[in-house]
Amino acid sequence: MTATIALVDDDRNILTSVSIALQAEGFATRVYSDGDAALKALLDKSPDLVVLDIKMPRMDGLELLRRLRERSSTPVIFLTSKDDELDEALGLAMGADDYIAKPFSQRLLIARIRAILRRTEVAQPGSVESVAAGDEPIRRGRLCMDSARHRVIWKEDPVTLTVTEFLILETLAQRPGVVKTRNQLMDAAYHDDIYVDDRTIDSHIKRLRRKFRQVDAQFDAIETLYGAGYRFSDG
Repeated sequence: MTATIALVDDDRNILTSVSIALQAEGFATRVYSDGDAALKALLDKSPDLVVLDIKMPRMDGLELLRRLRERSSTPVIFLTSKDDELDEALGLAMGADDYIAKPFSQRLLIARIRAILRRTEVAQPGSVESVAAGDEPIRRGRLCMDSARHRVIWKEDPVTLTVTEFLILETLAQRPGVVKTRNQLMDAAYHDDIYVDDRTIDSHIKRLRRKFRQVDAQFDAIETLYGAGYRFSDG
């Protein structure tokens, strides 16, 4: 089936050019130049992925992302100003799956869209990759992860994760006690030679911890080994 990509940007030139490029690659597109209108449409009918600009009048991209994450785990790539580290950190902390700085290569954006859609497909029940991986959930202490259904339970409470967060946690939980470097976590969550820096993984880890602490204030199963990486403790 054709994947639908929603584009949200107040620059109509970007909307037009990126939409044309995506359609040429076989995607369906929906375009929005206003954050308010985009939020209602995205919640009414969820696309397969959202490309979201941060700097917009009225409702900016960060506020739109925050409201979207309250009700949806739709993958999001956000567009940020070049070298604006604050935007990147905030967006990732709020649940974006990836970011790309303006001005950007349309080829790079399309590559990242395809990579995230493939990760999303792997997480869907009944996918070839999901079936090949088996339907047996991962159980580690109080954690239960069902890869085939993209479900996470901590104790008895569900925890909603983005695809990227799920893959990072799965990589850690598969081998409790084993330290995973940031590079190993990047390889698990980002394929096709897409480069992300250490701060991206750190932001995802912070987001994971925050989500688990919303259901268990004492959550401490993801440990930081300074200078080495992260590990999962099932004790």
